[in-house]
Amino acid sequence: MMKLDEIQKRLLREVADLHAVPEGAYNIRSNSQSAGRQSTANIEITPKTDVSGLDIRIKAGTKNESVHIPVVMTQTGLYELVYNDFYIGEGADVVIVAGCGIDNCGSQDSEHDGIHRFYVGKNAKVKYVEKHYGSGSGSGKRILNPGTEVYQEEGSSVEMEMVQIKGVDDTKRTTTAKLAAGAKLVVRERLMTHDEQRAISTYVVSLDGEGASADVVSRSVAKGNSFQKFDAKIIGNAPCHGHTECDSIIMENGKILAVPALEANDLDAALVHEAAIGKIAGEQIIKLMTLGLTEAEAEEQIINGFLR
Repeated sequence: MMKLDEIQKRLLREVADLHAVPEGAYNIRSNSQSAGRQSTANIEITPKTDVSGLDIRIKAGTKNESVHIPVVMTQTGLYELVYNDFYIGEGADVVIVAGCGIDNCGSQDSEHDGIHRFYVGKNAKVKYVEKHYGSGSGSGKRILNPGTEVYQEEGSSVEMEMVQIKGVDDTKRTTTAKLAAGAKLVVRERLMTHDEQRAISTYVVSLDGEGASADVVSRSVAKGNSFQKFDAKIIGNAPCHGHTECDSIIMENGKILAVPALEANDLDAALVHEAAIGKIAGEQIIKLMTLGLTEAEAEEQIINGFLR
């Protein structure tokens, strides 16, 4: 494995909770190069030959195994586009940890665009964790544009945790999913923007089989002069259940736009959308201040609890 410097190690801790080389299958990417790769008997990771990226094949019936594929960038002015395809065999039950950390101390923008495609076999279960983080004192932006495509076969289950809490100047997250009969998708997005940052999240979920279900929930905080847009559409093409929710806190001069869309193409498609945007209640801050916290500390406590 390539030797990593302290900044790269810190980024790995932030986006993948890695303090050492992970057990199981992994591919660590640093500044557009592979810093280390390992397959297992049940999980094979191979580089693509036509474009930059990986094919990750998980054998049917694989249980209690994980895949780590984090990306770190520390070179200013670096741009990369990566395609990673996951093939999860029937009845498998695995955890996939991705994420990207950018430390930009220069004047040029650094950008990572990652396209992840998941082909989930019958009755397979996947937990997918994707964290984004930015740092560095340079004037160049830290830009992350993740694209996620999910194709679920009958009875499969996918749980996705999407987290972006600090330091990313500009992001466009696009997620599409197609669910067969009895498939289940759960998405939990946590997002915070500040200063002049911009974050756009777009979800389009098609419930194509009887008994398919989706639950897409975003919790976010917009501070400073930042802007957020949450655009979620659930399409019911069969007897199914769909729920999408946007729950946001707005602070200072922040702006938030929630765009719900529900499309029912079957008499028994049950679809629900909820949205709430507001400021922190004054009584919450006062209550915490009576316990000895400053106003700033009280706000931080409330935000941390909200985004947990």
